[in-house]
Formats: sequence, C-alpha cells, structure tokens
Amino acid sequence: MTNDLFDLTGRSAVVTGAAGGIGSAVATALAAAGAIVMVTDIDGTAAATVAERIAVDGGKADSMAFDVSDRDAADAVMGRAAGLGDGAVHIVVNNAGVTAPAMFGDTSQDSIRRMLDIHLMGAFNASQAALPYLATDGRGRIINVTSSAGITGTLGQVNYSAAKAGIIGLTKSLARELARKNILVNAIAPLAATPMTETIRTDERFAPTMLNRIPLRRWAEPAEVAGAFVFLASDAASFVTGQVLPVDGGMVM
Repeated sequence: MTNDLFDLTGRSAVVTGAAGGIGSAVATALAAAGAIVMVTDIDGTAAATVAERIAVDGGKADSMAFDVSDRDAADAVMGRAAGLGDGAVHIVVNNAGVTAPAMFGDTSQDSIRRMLDIHLMGAFNASQAALPYLATDGRGRIINVTSSAGITGTLGQVNYSAAKAGIIGLTKSLARELARKNILVNAIAPLAATPMTETIRTDERFAPTMLNRIPLRRWAEPAEVAGAFVFLASDAASFVTGQVLPVDGGMVM
C-alpha cells in the first residue's frame, strides 16, 4: 500500500532543464517510479543522452530540445508529451535555470531580463502550454523549482533571487487558481552539488560561509533531492498544494 502511493505508472511527465544536475536526477527518479518522461533541455543532444540512459535502465522516456523562453516551443513539447500516454500530461517539472552572479551595481538590465525569461517566464510558458493537457482527475501536478535565494535573498545574485522569488508567487497563485481543476501546484527549493553551484561550493571566499549555513554541513547529491519531486508528483501528496518545500539540509528552517 505504501509503495502504491508513490507509483507513477502510466503518467506522463515533462522535466525542463533535464540534461544534468537536478533535472537529470528528477527525470531518472520519475521514470524509476513508473512515469513516462519527456526529457527536455536547450541542449537536445544532452537531453537525448539522459532519455537513452533511462531506457537502458528499464524506464520509458522521450526527449526534445526546448528553449523554455520560447512559448511556441512549449506548445510543441506539451503536445508531444501528451501523446506519450493517455493523452494527458500529468506532471510538469519546471527546472530549467541559469545563474549569472554579480553585485547589484554591476548587474545589467540584460542580465535581469535573461533570468526572468528563463526562470520565471520559462515556468510560465511551460505551465500555460501544459494547461490544456493537464490531468484533472487529481493526478495533475506542476512542480516549480525555486531556491533559498528566492526566500531569503543572497549576496551577489539579485537577478537570480528576484526570478526565483517570482516563481514562488507564480506557484502560490497558480495553486489557488488551479485547485478548482484538481491540479496541484507546488515548488521545491533544493540545494545540491551541481555544475550550477560549483562556483559557490569551491570559491574559498564563499564556500566556508555557505557550508556553515547548512545544519547538515554538506551539500546534497542531486539524487538526494529527487525523492521530494516524486513525493509531490505522487498520490502521497494528494492534499498538498501551494507549498514551497526546501530540500536544503535545514538551511532556511
């Protein structure tokens, strides 16, 4: 019975930014739970590699190149994902993201726009494109990826923090609006050792301070945060919506 709560067999899932890091781990975990996963990334070749690895491990996956800032591309991705299963899209994970650290005085308008286009508008585009296909039988899920930077702010990342805070607002508003359609919308704020976090993990100016802020005194591996996505995608989370779940070793508790 407990295992059945986390069974995603037959459900179609779309994961953006899934070529590496957290996205790859999430796509792999969803497939292991039985989902049919559309692996997407701006790097289509890398996305295909992840999908092939899932298939080798016995899972079901397809892949597409996807620039999340392109609304027309979002329509194409969601239409293809719906065709992978029963005609519905059950799970959308808005994970695509980039960073461009800079102190506020050195942050350009172009940098702000790029962060908003990829993080906030990317989540908006994918979610809106998925809406006509999202399951309304209680299995429809949107899971957005935010960050502790969007909750508490962070030094030298005004652009990134603002975009991630916007995702929190998007999550909560969508959760209220889509509840009437039985679609659940939540966000996860993960902290993992990925290429995106390499600089802050290894820079001697920031690394010790950052590590001291984490009660568990380490960074997670991507696979360690992927289980939270499976939880929110599953029937175990059937009464959870509008929440931001930090998976960060206790950093923002």
